[in-house]
Amino acid sequence: MKIYFVTGEPSGDLLASSLMRALKEKAPDVKFYGVGGETMKSYGFESLFNMAELTVMGFFEVVPRLPLILKRIKQTVADIEKVNPDVLITVDSWGFVSVLLSRLRKKKITVPKLHYVAPQVWAWKKGRAKSVAKLADRLMTLLPSEPKYFEKYGLKCDFVGHPVVENRIEEIDAANFRTKYNIPSNACIISVLPGSRNSEVKRLIPVFRDAVRLLSTKIDNLFVVVPTVETVVGEVGKAFENSDIPCRIITGRNERYAAFRQSTVAIAASGTVSLELASCNTPHVVAYKFSPLTNFLADIFVKVEYANLINLLCNREVIPEFMLDECHADLIANKIFELMDSKVAEKMISETGEGLQKLRLPNVLPSEKAAEIVLEMVFGNNA
Repeated sequence: MKIYFVTGEPSGDLLASSLMRALKEKAPDVKFYGVGGETMKSYGFESLFNMAELTVMGFFEVVPRLPLILKRIKQTVADIEKVNPDVLITVDSWGFVSVLLSRLRKKKITVPKLHYVAPQVWAWKKGRAKSVAKLADRLMTLLPSEPKYFEKYGLKCDFVGHPVVENRIEEIDAANFRTKYNIPSNACIISVLPGSRNSEVKRLIPVFRDAVRLLSTKIDNLFVVVPTVETVVGEVGKAFENSDIPCRIITGRNERYAAFRQSTVAIAASGTVSLELASCNTPHVVAYKFSPLTNFLADIFVKVEYANLINLLCNREVIPEFMLDECHADLIANKIFELMDSKVAEKMISETGEGLQKLRLPNVLPSEKAAEIVLEMVFGNNA
């Protein structure tokens, strides 16, 4: 059985790797091909090209990269035709994926197409639901409320849940984290997560760094840990190399979760990382901004009360958000300082647990449900 994956984001890399693990358990001889990231490599995956080339967000940020992105789409289409997989699984990154699927359709390359992670049509561009139904054969969603937006266009949809709820955090050795990185036992660790795209790292690091400086005037023995990914580790390292606050840059999934478990608080770019922090019971805030022009457009066209999934699921602000024009160091620092109060932190942890419970089906893990759907597409109901 040949499975072809295409994902353009580190968060998609994590989703795909969870699905790969479940597929390996159900079909040990499965072979994986396509475009992906560092976590997928542990399952015998070799990416067609560096996924980082696709990791960009925002209209004005994408435009300079268009020639390279179009080149990679052409390359991926040719490789899919060559591999002739039993199923194509595209993960998130709908902007890239929609063009890819359109090219496959135009070239009449027939392969079952399963898209994993629904575009957030409930937030903006509702018309995308119709285009997903036109280009994909089936859709797996992370949120229970999403299938209805696509089923009305005849697309078969399945809520599978979010793999973050099955993180095997208890298996991670967090106890030795401080010793390994020479972090004093009395240090107050703050995890700083400025994103996984070069463009967002460049925008968010100055804000997050200033917020940490402000906190260091109020909190004794502050120690910064920056969990990051291969795609941006160089950029992150440069930004913190002359920090006057003790700092460690780390990579790797297990190190990341060990850092979260040892952190008193965290500042994170808005996205999947907030769910990861929530699963580790780490009090945190999220923040995000684009370029000034993209900020302006987002403020006009994105019509949701909350950006954070936990907040959307709970229908209230559980995780403090500092988005677009509110992404300022002083606001972030003040809120983080409030989270240093144990009662405030405990309340957040309790409420984030409530949100996480809504991200899973009863009696089946998200990756297992997703694997069942993949096998059904390959073998029919006899899977």
